[in-house]
Amino acid sequence: MPSQQPLYLGVDIGGTKVAAGLVDSRGNILYKTRVLMPSRGSETEALSAVEQSIAAALESKPRLRKSVAAIGISSPGPLDPRKGIIINPPNLPCWRNFHIVKKLKAAAHLPVHLDNDANAAGLAEAIWGAGKGYESVFYATLGTGIGTGIVFNRRIYHGRTGSAAEGGHVSIDYRGPQCACGKIGCIEVLAAGPAVAKLARAKILRGEKLLSLVGGNPDSVTAEMVGAAWHAGDKFAASILEETANLLAIWLGNIVDLLEPDVIIFGGGMGALISEWFPHIHKQLPRWSINSRCSEIPLVSARYGEDSGIAGGAALCLDVSAANPRRSSSRSSRNKKH
Repeated sequence: MPSQQPLYLGVDIGGTKVAAGLVDSRGNILYKTRVLMPSRGSETEALSAVEQSIAAALESKPRLRKSVAAIGISSPGPLDPRKGIIINPPNLPCWRNFHIVKKLKAAAHLPVHLDNDANAAGLAEAIWGAGKGYESVFYATLGTGIGTGIVFNRRIYHGRTGSAAEGGHVSIDYRGPQCACGKIGCIEVLAAGPAVAKLARAKILRGEKLLSLVGGNPDSVTAEMVGAAWHAGDKFAASILEETANLLAIWLGNIVDLLEPDVIIFGGGMGALISEWFPHIHKQLPRWSINSRCSEIPLVSARYGEDSGIAGGAALCLDVSAANPRRSSSRSSRNKKH
């Protein structure tokens, strides 16, 4: 690798771990490490964990250290990417209105960028991954929740204040269950991993293979177990996943009608499982979209799996909008009629 080729340090902050890695300009992860995240400790202890992961990544390739051009932080929200503040993520109680960019910039002496983990992962996919070559990308990560990112021309769409693209909290059933966010019928509360497990627990006695996988204890069922039972031929598990796929089709119909992206990318812990239902979702999509060409939009799996946060953090270093997400806000303010 030529010494002048820049490298980027991507940092993925989660509730239980901090992962960091060196990423080259082609999106290849050259080295990665992880440390425990004391998310219920003090803000200083949590910051120290992040600094340890950064130091380990920088020290991994001493000869390339001078090639590291910037640090990108991928974190759960809510956060303010413009001010570099992590506001109050539920799974990071250690930080409240924490100026992480200022802290890390002073310690590392490098430019530091911050963004929501789904935004960052979507950007990495748009630049280097499954969305490469597409102008508009809609990214969704499916797991314990549903996070989304919108990328136009390799730039994250932040909205007016940096809070746009909360696609997991688009409601598709105003009479449905209440989401943790407080709204009713969000796709997250209906189709994320816990929702799949909850539906299975409610009707598990009908699924012989699924019941055997949990040792006869319905309370221990997970979405992963539902997937395993389906792969083993359990018709009951298949019905649960079909219902989940139908809910996602309704949701994506709204997304298509609003954005009509060039590509829709699924990542996250449940992303691989749902990818096996892409043909079914594609078949259902015309029922839930007025766009006569909605089925032309490809549904694809993300390139980056568990490393999406590292790649996403690195991608933020390439995205000028990460440093100034209010650029679009300034335009909209100038164009607003008074």
